[in-house]
This record gives sequence, structure tokens and C-alpha cells, in this order.
Amino acid sequence: MAMPTNIFVLCTGRCGSTTLATACGHFTNYTAGHETLTHLTGRPRFQVPERHIEVDNRLSWLLGRLDRRWGDRAAYVHLTRDPAEVAESFRKRANQGILRAYRRDILARSEIFTPKKRTLAFCRDYVDTVTENIRLFLRDKSHVMDMKLETIEADLDRFIDWIGAEGDLDAARATIKLRYNPTGHNRAVAHGP
Repeated sequence: MAMPTNIFVLCTGRCGSTTLATACGHFTNYTAGHETLTHLTGRPRFQVPERHIEVDNRLSWLLGRLDRRWGDRAAYVHLTRDPAEVAESFRKRANQGILRAYRRDILARSEIFTPKKRTLAFCRDYVDTVTENIRLFLRDKSHVMDMKLETIEADLDRFIDWIGAEGDLDAARATIKLRYNPTGHNRAVAHGP
């Protein structure tokens, strides 16, 4: 089976997804986006252009529809990070975004604030739920690649080879060394201490 030209990056969030999408923006034979269709519903939610890399953690809640629309005609990347680190990052943002929705609405918890220890438990539960949803979805897919934030630089090179990416690959490699959207910062910062 030939390599599909559309690629979906699935993840929990808080694992380098913005950074990866930004790095992929340096490819000339693919377009790339981060959560570009989140405002759409129905069929348009899955209508990405040909030769596009879509990075969107919210797709983990729409996997049945993603499978119906793309199934094995797309390639998939499972982007991960140490689960404890992801949960801690979400704990710092527990009253906003997807974690707030998970904690208050999906799990039907009405309290806005919970004790720190309990909030971390919700965050860990979210990370485990999303990770297992993605793993189940990917089990019968032919074109799957795992990437980890902890090894993102080497994984980017494997990804470039896997999809045959072209463009300013040195700029992509430089970009992957930055952290976009880090908790507690308003701009990109360098990885590391």
C-alpha cells in the first residue's frame, strides 16, 4: 500500500503538538496546521486539503468519525510525552480548555476548583483516557508512526524520511528545538534547562 498523502497527528495535548505543527510548516510538499478545523462541525471537520499534516488533540474525541472519513487512507502519528509530565502541565491549566471540559462536563463534575491532589487525578485520568482512545483507533491502521517529545529531534528526522518531506528541513529541525505554547510562557522558548 502506498504512503497516504494526508497525515493526522493525534495526541493528548501538552506534548509538543504546536511545536511539531510549526516545524512541519517548513515543508514545501505538505501544508501543516494546528487545530485548524476545530471550529467546524459535520463533514467539513475532516476535510483537510491534499498533502496536509493536521495536528489536533481534539480528534481523540472524534475517532469514530475520523475513521469513517479517512480510515486507512491516511497516515497517523501518535505524539506522546511522559504521562506524568502531561498531567502536571494540564494541572496548571485545569480550569480552562479541554481539561476543564473533561473534568466538569464529561465526567459531570460541577465544582470549578478541586483540591490540588484531586485535580491531578483528573488530569492523569484524562491523559490515560485519550492515550488509550488513540491506541485503540490505531491498532488496525497500516501507516502509523510514534513520536515522543523526549526524542522529538530524532523523531522529526524519522518523520521527514517516512513522509518524504521536502523544503527547508534545516529550519524545521531548528524549529523543533523550540517549545511553542509552554505552560507559563507567552512565546517560544528553547528546549532544555
